Amino acid sequence: MVVASPNPNGNEKIQLVDLPVIDLSLPRSVVSKLIVKACEGYGFFMVINHGVPKEAISRMEEESLAFFSKTASEKQRARSANPFGYGSKNIGHNGDMGEVEYLLFNTDKNSIAQRSKTISDDPTEFSSTVSDYIEAVRELACELLEVIAEGLWVPDTSVFSRLITDVESDSVFRLNYYPPTSSSPTSKIGFGEHTDPQILTLLRSNDVGGLQISPQDGVWVPVPSDPAAFCVNVGDALQAMTNGRFVSVRHRALTNSFKSRMSMAVFSGPPLNATMKALPEMVTPENPLVYKPFTWAEYKKKTSSLRLGDSRLNLFRTS
Repeated sequence: MVVASPNPNGNEKIQLVDLPVIDLSLPRSVVSKLIVKACEGYGFFMVINHGVPKEAISRMEEESLAFFSKTASEKQRARSANPFGYGSKNIGHNGDMGEVEYLLFNTDKNSIAQRSKTISDDPTEFSSTVSDYIEAVRELACELLEVIAEGLWVPDTSVFSRLITDVESDSVFRLNYYPPTSSSPTSKIGFGEHTDPQILTLLRSNDVGGLQISPQDGVWVPVPSDPAAFCVNVGDALQAMTNGRFVSVRHRALTNSFKSRMSMAVFSGPPLNATMKALPEMVTPENPLVYKPFTWAEYKKKTSSLRLGDSRLNLFRTS
């Protein structure tokens, strides 16, 4: 069903769709087929019975809310000249803006421990909470990537997962906080339209909606809020490695006029020297190579000057 859009851009349409919700307690062969179908059709799915401990989630949410409830001057202490640390409204360094505050981390434990000193009154506890959460979500991401490889009939089922377990993995963790926009009767753009660059994103949010995916231009599908589930979306790197069979879905986040929304996202990325290329099983005479091979470092360098909503993978198309 398509309805008139309440969004900032009146030319858009909201389409109400039953997005895939996959129960990971089902037989593995069933889960594998469902995930592959979801990645081909939407580049997005939700998982329940995922195995991430409730305590790890609740601790992370409590620590996050404690930080974002601080005064503006206190939060500014966590701001940094590099991409990591605290930020507000500015998204990246190319002029993109949104109604969002955030904390961004490299997933290296030493980096987290150092960053925590400017974030929390108890940096040891904060650092431990962040590291424990990242590790639990990484385990889930590895499981999903191995199930995906099985569903694609790839002989080496760790072909994706070992990229994110590598000690040099360029994964990042982001906490996004969207304050209520009570001054506006309609939703505002909290985080603008984009695709995620990495392999796989796992996001968990509170009970306030706002995430939307765009399966086609001008159409947006609201994602129902479910604090017990993880939202999973395909990134650019996985689209390239599957030769375009999987879709790196465009998505965005809207604010709520009355309630704050908070999301916690782990972006599972490869090492900088890893080469992103289509798996041999994905390239056939009927489906020739779509993207030229590139290292993760090359991808980051070539796309660094692009705006949030620009298409990055187009830079690497074979034709």
